[in-house]
Amino acid sequence: MNAHSHRLGERPGPAAQIGGLIFAMILVDGDTRIVEANQAAEIMLGKSAKRMIGSYLSEVLKMMDPRVIERMADNEAALVARDVGMMASGITRRVNLTLSPLGSHPGWRVVTISETGRDDVGNEDQADATSLGAPSILAHEIKNPLAAIRGAGQLAARKLRPEDRPLARMITDEVDRIARLIDRMQQLGSTMAGTVGPCNLHEAIRSAIATVGAAGNDGVDIREEFDPSLPPVLANQDALEQVLINLISNARDAAAGSEEPCVTVKTRFVSGFAFSAIRLGRAIKLPIEVTVTDNGPGIDEALGDHVFEPFVTSKKSGQGLGLALVRKLVRDMAGRISHERDAKAGLTHFRIHLQIAK
Repeated sequence: MNAHSHRLGERPGPAAQIGGLIFAMILVDGDTRIVEANQAAEIMLGKSAKRMIGSYLSEVLKMMDPRVIERMADNEAALVARDVGMMASGITRRVNLTLSPLGSHPGWRVVTISETGRDDVGNEDQADATSLGAPSILAHEIKNPLAAIRGAGQLAARKLRPEDRPLARMITDEVDRIARLIDRMQQLGSTMAGTVGPCNLHEAIRSAIATVGAAGNDGVDIREEFDPSLPPVLANQDALEQVLINLISNARDAAAGSEEPCVTVKTRFVSGFAFSAIRLGRAIKLPIEVTVTDNGPGIDEALGDHVFEPFVTSKKSGQGLGLALVRKLVRDMAGRISHERDAKAGLTHFRIHLQIAK
């Protein structure tokens, strides 16, 4: 038996098992000081294990919920917390957190952290497919009678008196609106992802800005803050431009009522940002960040945690499919999108994180 075959049959030890985990794992002692941290923790928190060891847990995990902070300080407390806020590497994210006391070593605990929705991403995608697949199939069946209704409306317009023709045009306009809505539902229900490859991020942004600008800017200033040194990203060019068009258009609409309406599109390199993709079996590094910021009034707080869900919208005439489609397209590129409201600065941020093209 050669050495390679022997290694394949060898049972991994505890260190290899912990090192291979795709969620962050930290060991803390009775003083709540960090003793060990696996590679996934280094990636998620943007710090090396060497820098974390010896620090208090609360210094490294800056949690937003005071109840979580209180449990972290109690070295005998166990905790399972889902969808809680955490600040790491200057970025706020939603995570699932567990604190597990070690019965054999009083005061010692194992801490695990995973991105919200990332520990069960397969189930999340399956839920999306289930909830959107049925409407997608129904949409296909609706399109045929819609075409017949539109044709009848056009025919009626030719035969009606001039004063009655606006009613026929209203029929065709409403049919067209419903058809556009159905097209978006079908996009959401699709399980087919576009091919990804190297893309020039700044070209995609400028193309999106030009498209949005062609529809009128409503007096909104759209600014660029680019890092010109960024390498190509791994993305689908058409999908990336569609994502940016949606976000910039939404930001422009949101800012339109402000005293000095402004939208800023910023790019930068963010060292250490990653998420654990169980579906792909590894932690994916997402160091390229695009932020679309507006100085509008922000999204209703009641909708804040649901902005990417289908049929959720704060617009009076919206269908709530734009951001749901954005999330799907970003996910198809193995990227991540998040929403954040900075109430103090009066700014709303939508952040996309993407891979570097190799």
